[in-house]
Amino acid sequence: MLRYATVTTQKRQLILNVFLQRFGHHLAAWRHPSSADNGRPSLDWWVRGAQLAEAAKFHTFFLADFIGRSGEITADTGRSGISYQFEPFTLLSAIAMKTKHIGLVATVNTNYDHPYHVARKFTSLDHLSNGRAGWNIVSSFSPHTALNFGLDEPRAHEDRYERAAEFVELSKRLWDSWDDDAFDHPDRAAGQFYDPASAHPLQFKGEYLGSDGLLDFPRPIQGYPVLVQAGNSDTGREFAARIAEMSYCSAQSLEVAQAFYKDVKSRMAKYGRAEDQLKITPGLSVVVAETDQEAQDKFGELQDLVDVSNVHFGGFDLSAYDVDGPLPDLPYQSGENGRGRFQQQLELARRENLSIRQLVLRFRVARGHLQAIGSVKTVADTIEQWFVERGADGFNVVPPYLPQGFEDFTRLVVPELQRRGIFRTEYEGGTFRESLGLDRPENPYSQRHNTQKHRVA
Repeated sequence: MLRYATVTTQKRQLILNVFLQRFGHHLAAWRHPSSADNGRPSLDWWVRGAQLAEAAKFHTFFLADFIGRSGEITADTGRSGISYQFEPFTLLSAIAMKTKHIGLVATVNTNYDHPYHVARKFTSLDHLSNGRAGWNIVSSFSPHTALNFGLDEPRAHEDRYERAAEFVELSKRLWDSWDDDAFDHPDRAAGQFYDPASAHPLQFKGEYLGSDGLLDFPRPIQGYPVLVQAGNSDTGREFAARIAEMSYCSAQSLEVAQAFYKDVKSRMAKYGRAEDQLKITPGLSVVVAETDQEAQDKFGELQDLVDVSNVHFGGFDLSAYDVDGPLPDLPYQSGENGRGRFQQQLELARRENLSIRQLVLRFRVARGHLQAIGSVKTVADTIEQWFVERGADGFNVVPPYLPQGFEDFTRLVVPELQRRGIFRTEYEGGTFRESLGLDRPENPYSQRHNTQKHRVA
């Protein structure tokens, strides 16, 4: 089992990540007067967002990647604001040149790539950014995305996670195919570019994947990029406890968040992992203003723009049902992917007797995440309570509308969190791992490492 070198224990500090989309996460964000002029990708727009987050001392700039689009085009498909964006590695490489401290997390789906390509790209990004790369590991398998790649047979939920675990295992083995300093001391006089003993060829033959050879790039500055996972299912929780170093999840109440936090962290010991080596960061949708009423008015403007004429739920088109009537009893039909969110919505609708319209305006406008709508004190109180009472180690901020929504958060909420002493005022450490207080993985194949007392088992 892989062990890690230990970092100095520090006072627990709130983690703040930001997850931006072109218009924002609210369903009607693209219709808001302050939104972007059009749906085309814009490098300047993304760079400004990352720089704003870095100026506010955020830990992470999180980039999702919703690959694949359905080829079924109807009159209704043009009524939602789709966030077309750049391919993650291309965009984050550009952002790396315009920032210095913030972590850069790229989403990569393990169903549509090979570990050699992924390990190579993350190694490059980590060196380009001076040790700031992170990998959001996803294994979703929607029918539409599968068809984009010419795949007809979807994999089962558990199979996808097992394949993802093997994918990560092989990626780590590729990153470990060189000593950290393999290329740091070329001997020009002797004509020896590197010591062959610093190379560790692999012959990996797994159930799903294989590789034989060496990665053609030096080991990442961080050893491995920070490993991130998103998901609420039981299989996802086990994956997080076993592999992830940051978990992006959803919860709408402190009690649910605390149960998730305790459950996932309690699973880590059997994998030889310390609980502080996994940072749990639920999504947080914020509308903040000088007063509670002003914030509610801002949120109301967004709610008034929501289109409920084309609602889908669990694979069903609900356009034939009265949007002001109850959610019908329908079985889930979209496969395992998204089942957790389906169940969250169903339980909420039944528990609070919500109509279809009310469910959309309550759950989907924040994508199932915690909403904090109010004054600076109201929002900061919520964040502090969840952090102090172990519902979260921090949050993945999902601004409902942009750019104003995120600008308000950094201008109003961040200084208050700093004043309360729970969020930092300066960056600590040079790499993303150091910023998060995560250990740097040793290379278990290094001769130098294997002669030391803290030998890797």
